[in-house]
Amino acid sequence: MLMLGIDPGLQCTGWGVVRQTGNRLEHVAHGTVRTTSGAPDAARLQEIDDGLRHVAAEWMPDAATIESIFVAKGAGSAIKLGMARGVAMQVCSSVGLPLSEVGARQMKKAITGTGTADKHQIQEMVTRLLGVRPSGSDAADALALAIAAINLGPQYLSETKTRSKKAKPAAGLAAAIEKALAKETGL
Repeated sequence: MLMLGIDPGLQCTGWGVVRQTGNRLEHVAHGTVRTTSGAPDAARLQEIDDGLRHVAAEWMPDAATIESIFVAKGAGSAIKLGMARGVAMQVCSSVGLPLSEVGARQMKKAITGTGTADKHQIQEMVTRLLGVRPSGSDAADALALAIAAINLGPQYLSETKTRSKKAKPAAGLAAAIEKALAKETGL
């Protein structure tokens, strides 16, 4: 399984590609699509579209996951985030990538063991799990989303928005994450 994680944003959209082979995770690639500050929104959205299409064509993932909607700091921020998210979703659909959504708290819990982890904790666990230090929090979040989607398993990825909130993680990968967490906390 080759999973593309997408952390959308109008200024910077993070992306990360993770391969799962059995119970092993492997970093494939990560980066960001940075848009031109001060450019019209339509031009910035086109930059996101172009960048994500390039990523999909270069790495040819099997599926993608994106952070689900959350409450932004203000209406303007929420609208801009929604526009970037919509473009990312449309790119996935147009290139034939099955797309799942993972909530921020769900991703944090899958990666660090707690739904209240901060950006630094996410970056540290992504580094531990993949053996690479992501360049920036947007790319780290995208890699974490990919890991979380893999961890939630194929059943989660194939279900629609009516899916159960009690999706079970893949046993082997969940055990590997628990082992890494145990080392981190000294348990």
